[in-house]
Amino acid sequence: MTACRFLLMMCMALAAAPAWAAAPAPVVTTAGPSAAAPPTPAQILEVPAPLLALLHERVIDPGYSRERRLQRLVEMIFDAQGLHLAYDPEATYTITETWQTRRANCLSFTLLFVTLANLAGIDAHVQEVAQVVSWYQASGVIYSVGHVNAGIVLDGRNGTVDLDHNVLYDHLGPQRINRQRTLAHFYNNRGADHMTAGDIDTARAYFSAALGMAPDFVAAWNNLGVLDARIGHLDQARRDYETALRLQPRHGASLSNASALYRRMGDTRQAGLLASRLARVQRSDPFAQYMFGAQAEQRRDYAAAVRFYRRAVHLYETAHPFHFALARSYFLAGDARRASIEMQRARDLAGESGDALRFRYQAKLDSLQRWRQRGTNAN
Repeated sequence: MTACRFLLMMCMALAAAPAWAAAPAPVVTTAGPSAAAPPTPAQILEVPAPLLALLHERVIDPGYSRERRLQRLVEMIFDAQGLHLAYDPEATYTITETWQTRRANCLSFTLLFVTLANLAGIDAHVQEVAQVVSWYQASGVIYSVGHVNAGIVLDGRNGTVDLDHNVLYDHLGPQRINRQRTLAHFYNNRGADHMTAGDIDTARAYFSAALGMAPDFVAAWNNLGVLDARIGHLDQARRDYETALRLQPRHGASLSNASALYRRMGDTRQAGLLASRLARVQRSDPFAQYMFGAQAEQRRDYAAAVRFYRRAVHLYETAHPFHFALARSYFLAGDARRASIEMQRARDLAGESGDALRFRYQAKLDSLQRWRQRGTNAN
């Protein structure tokens, strides 16, 4: 999964390949003369001939059942004799670029998977999750405001194919999106990349292409605001953020960015109003409370971490990682009894996530109980 950046970098995926042929070309406006033209939808979705031949050889031509074709497709994408695909959080690629580099982020992977699955006669579609928390061993916790995976329907059963297994979805979970919104995410990702690299004209072309696909796409309006603010077009940035917040009044990134912009423009009253609104949004957001807890824990303020994690648990009772974080903070704060209670809850809730995670929590619980027992014996 690619962490989303605001600037926003959202991981999105594509729907069935045949449906994309009718997608409109991106509408690019207000881009400077040096802007590189974004790829068309057809270029984004084009399956190169060698990849199509591999798909026929490994998945389609043997005449497997749909379930077996699904298994063979996953194997083809990841094994050494196929694409041998590797995860790269920065790789927002077209299907051809993914084939050439053998690298993909969550957007590129789902784009590839859903397109090939549909070509193989498998009912697959895009699913978007509005908010997630993901855990990576190398870089810690990543809070993301967007993630996608592939939804599949197989013999009347619904399933999910997700590049990221260490992810917690929000309450709503994955929701199907249409092709225009998906393409908007692709162009928005590329725009964020170019803005980060300082290529302002090309970034604007991509954000405009995103809005050409989905005029109500809040992420692109927010990112246009960031871009305009960076180059000193403050009035235009204000209008960009106003549009984003009219479309989605509780959009956290736009509230934060707009508040900072008004403060920069000297309008401290409006900046304060937006900051207060953002605080109310965050107080009712379990993911935001969780991240505040993680930040407090990093600065070793365990009492504050406990308060934030307890709020996150209150807002999202069934999220086992929140209980685990609360257990850890209780332990670091010296409250082994409450730590044990929360660890047990995390273990019980993790049952549906698989035996490996449940066993991991059980091992930590056993270790905690042994530590408590040693402390009791020492007294």
